Amino acid sequence: MIHSMSGGVLSDGELYTFAKVDGEAAGWYRSPVPVRAGDRVLVEAAVPCEGVVLRVERCTAQTAPVPAGRAKEIVRILKKA
Repeated sequence: MIHSMSGGVLSDGELYTFAKVDGEAAGWYRSPVPVRAGDRVLVEAAVPCEGVVLRVERCTAQTAPVPAGRAKEIVRILKKA
């Protein structure tokens, strides 16, 4: 069990979609809409950037590839694969 005072995340079990995006602002992004590998997307950055989804994972806040609370989001899908 993770204690909240230790800095751990107490998960409510909700599943999130995370996508690994390649492009100018490469990295992991949370996706509010369904995406799949090969989709062209617009992602949050200092200036919104285009990228291509390389991989998609469904996970909880505890198993997310990046801290779920600080993850930037995919703004929208530009073109379906």
